[in-house]
Amino acid sequence: MKFELAERVKSLPPYLFARIDEMKAEALKRGKDLIDISIGDPDIPTPVHIVEAMKKAVEKPEHHRYPSYEGMLAYREAVAGWYKRRFGVELDPQTEVLSLIGSKEGIGHISLAFVNPGDLVLCPSPGYPVYSIGTLFADGEPYYMPLTEESNFLPDLKAIPESVLQRAKMMFLNYPNNPTAQVATEEFFREVIEVAHKYNIIVCHDAAYSEIYYEGRKPISFMQIEGAKEVGVEFHSLSKTYNMTGWRIGFVVGNREVIKGLGKIKTNLDSGVFQAIQEASVVALNTEESILDEIRSTYQQRRDILYEGLKSIGLEVFKPEATFYFWVKVPKGYTSEEFTIHLLEKAGVLGTPGNGFGTPGEGYIRFALTAPVERIEEAVQRIRESL
Repeated sequence: MKFELAERVKSLPPYLFARIDEMKAEALKRGKDLIDISIGDPDIPTPVHIVEAMKKAVEKPEHHRYPSYEGMLAYREAVAGWYKRRFGVELDPQTEVLSLIGSKEGIGHISLAFVNPGDLVLCPSPGYPVYSIGTLFADGEPYYMPLTEESNFLPDLKAIPESVLQRAKMMFLNYPNNPTAQVATEEFFREVIEVAHKYNIIVCHDAAYSEIYYEGRKPISFMQIEGAKEVGVEFHSLSKTYNMTGWRIGFVVGNREVIKGLGKIKTNLDSGVFQAIQEASVVALNTEESILDEIRSTYQQRRDILYEGLKSIGLEVFKPEATFYFWVKVPKGYTSEEFTIHLLEKAGVLGTPGNGFGTPGEGYIRFALTAPVERIEEAVQRIRESL
């Protein structure tokens, strides 16, 4: 028998990180000593107090049944409490907070709640591929907003044609940004809110990296800006802040009608997050800042070593204020993919080609600070020798 894939699946580009995994597997199969700084999967373990909380929670029989799709009230209250402490934002845990099976799940599903065939969705490019993939699954059409060095890696909203804005149903944004590591300003967010109001566009802000910052420069939340809650929502995850990528838990906050729409999708597609994970996440959200400062300090040490090392080689590199990513210009004579393959084969260093995040990413490669200092130092030396 021959089974035909649905057209919506046929039309999808290869998922970037799946291809990176293939390249990694091929290199390891050949016996290469690989330094993998391609994917943003923290190598630092989940803090011990969160793991201990999970051990206790998993033994409770009440957690062994189906969880609610919206999440335990205690978890949503913890999210609201964290937002109040961190950003000064008031949230109603009953109507303005929804638990997610990792923020990727919510980002991928929200288009199904609001996008009709033919609707446009404004997606940053380069950007996290799930913004456009979720759009395509909903039979919408991605409209790519270029993030360029000239625009400080912020979309130029004034450059979007009027005809596009009138057809746009949603806008995805992500700051601090993956892959460019750019941080948004209040002025930019105010402009976003103005445009969203004028054209009735739902804003979906992905703030997964808000707690990975340096020199005490705390990134702002979209929800902090007056009027944000009227036009959109903010997605967050415990993955990066607390090194809990494998736990698959996140949340979305903001406009109650938007959250209600996403909730309708979730009631039909999943049964929520395992309650023991939610209970441990309540502990996570109340973690002492000193523990998070230690994690940030580790990333900052790695950041400084990689920045100085790549600069000494002669590569043009942007020093990140936030995230654990580096957005690096590839040397002249290489495309993004050619340079990625060159480093893999000649240096045993794996990065992510910038064009995999979208056409404007051509000419760049992304590195992640997800390896110990000694491996980052070795990666710099290998890159130096390969060039």
